[in-house]
Amino acid sequence: MQNLSKQIDDARSFLAEKTMLQPRVGIILGTGLGALANEIEAEATISYEEIPHFPLSTVESHAGRLIFGKIGTQPVMAMQGRFHFYEGYSMQQLTFPVRVMKSMGTDTLMVSNACGGMNPQYSAGDIMIISDHINLLGGNPLIGRNDDALGPRFPDMSEPYCQELIAVAEKIALEEKIKVQKGVYVAVSGPCLETRAEYRFLRGIGADVVGMSTIPEVIVAVHSSMRVLGLSVVTDACFPDALAPVDIAEILKVAGEAEPKLTLLMKRVVEQLD
Repeated sequence: MQNLSKQIDDARSFLAEKTMLQPRVGIILGTGLGALANEIEAEATISYEEIPHFPLSTVESHAGRLIFGKIGTQPVMAMQGRFHFYEGYSMQQLTFPVRVMKSMGTDTLMVSNACGGMNPQYSAGDIMIISDHINLLGGNPLIGRNDDALGPRFPDMSEPYCQELIAVAEKIALEEKIKVQKGVYVAVSGPCLETRAEYRFLRGIGADVVGMSTIPEVIVAVHSSMRVLGLSVVTDACFPDALAPVDIAEILKVAGEAEPKLTLLMKRVVEQLD
């Protein structure tokens, strides 16, 4: 943990030389969902490979850039592309950017992802506000010796997603006539997609959508006393009795079509933060 603290300090010091901005909001943009970056009045754009101790995005559609700037009057720090457990990174590595965000002053984290929909009331292209999650990744970024300076040994997870932010997002969606769902996100390690039996199991334990990310970042955000809003774009229907082979190009196409709605929703939530 001492090494982690030093790595955080190294990254923060490097970034402080690139920008004077003190970001209040951290944003993580998932697969095919990087367009919110275009809404940021950018002050600095930095490639991940330049930042000390940052992993590199290896997944298609993840640009691999950190953007500092403003949305409205709110100073933000946005990751255009994230890291995944299946890429071979440790839990501590893939959540490292959240630690850096906190060290730079962020108190709110907004995360987005693309996911498969298992709730029969959901359709491809729907946006789901995450109300809760189930961690089936097989790991946790808090395993190991705890650094009390970063957060408590046993962080409470009774409200990982801020109810106040959820209410704001629902209100904005209503105003903008954006259809939103609200439900439970389950994360599995991937990278292979699920079998029919696995979809039945995941739906049976209470999940509405399934993905391969987000939860480690949320755990670290909660550990760091940050408020969290999570948004998922349903890119395909995962119904065991009508399961068809997945076309990754089609998933990216659906994500791209839903992206303007997600971007508008996230932008307006940021602008209305108190």
